[in-house]
Amino acid sequence: MSKFKRIAVLLGGRSPERDVSLVSGGACANALRAEGFEVKEFDAGKDLGEQLHGFKPDAAFNALHGRWGEDGCVQGLLELMEIPYTHSGVLASALAMHKERAKAVFRAAGLPLAKGVVVDRRKAGESHVMDPPYVIKPVNQGSSVGVYIVRPGDNRPPEELRSPKWDLGDEVLVEDYIPGRELTVAVMGSKPHGLGALAVTEIVPRTQFYDYEAKYAAGGSDHVIPAKLSPAVTEEAMRLADRAHEALGCRGVSRTDFRYDDTNGQNRIIVLEVNTQPGMTPTSLVPEQAAYRGMSFNALVRWIMEDASCDR
Repeated sequence: MSKFKRIAVLLGGRSPERDVSLVSGGACANALRAEGFEVKEFDAGKDLGEQLHGFKPDAAFNALHGRWGEDGCVQGLLELMEIPYTHSGVLASALAMHKERAKAVFRAAGLPLAKGVVVDRRKAGESHVMDPPYVIKPVNQGSSVGVYIVRPGDNRPPEELRSPKWDLGDEVLVEDYIPGRELTVAVMGSKPHGLGALAVTEIVPRTQFYDYEAKYAAGGSDHVIPAKLSPAVTEEAMRLADRAHEALGCRGVSRTDFRYDDTNGQNRIIVLEVNTQPGMTPTSLVPEQAAYRGMSFNALVRWIMEDASCDR
């Protein structure tokens, strides 16, 4: 029998990833209802604290994506209100969301990374700050929001970086473009209390790279699970995902994204980032990996819910 009965599902919010959070949260809310929980959905605005105080939930299922919901902010609110919540805590969430801070932790843990530098987005938009090919990404956004690939032969960086309409923060991470294949590994808690790394999926986008559209649009990408890799590469990707999850201090479910460079005789896996609030939509990767391991969507959501706590 569950230690929680009355659940607040947090979804929507104010980040650029609002729309996908609404879908993730709706799917998780329905799964929790099917599992016998009393559920109310909350679109996380500035009055979230007041709304939660009125509802008095036993726990919160955090289905928010992006800023304010994935970067430690809502986690801090829930800690202050003493409401147990899912996924990672304040520090791990804040670290993972800030790409350069996360890379510092990964570097200290000995994880393989792409060479990169953080610069003002206007400087990155004026001229090449490193030789192409390279990737430009906001330091504190998720779901590939605001990501650009600058290829050999491109005369200038994307002009959007200099636009007064840019609202994704002034700091951007510029790092080497790693050729090869896109891999991802979900981690479901740390062993022995969780399952650890679940599987390796290769993502084959139908756009130029695994951008927001490829992530969330039906048919935006093909997911190959298990990825067609040697046993050694599969084992290494899963080991690195477990290590990244532990290095950041993640809780619940996370998902680590990689590039696997098998071009020109290379054989290297590069850690890109850890997602502490992975998507839970019909096209999402974590539910697919859980299903591959024999776990239904409802069972996955229930496990995440039962793992909720404060002081994460």
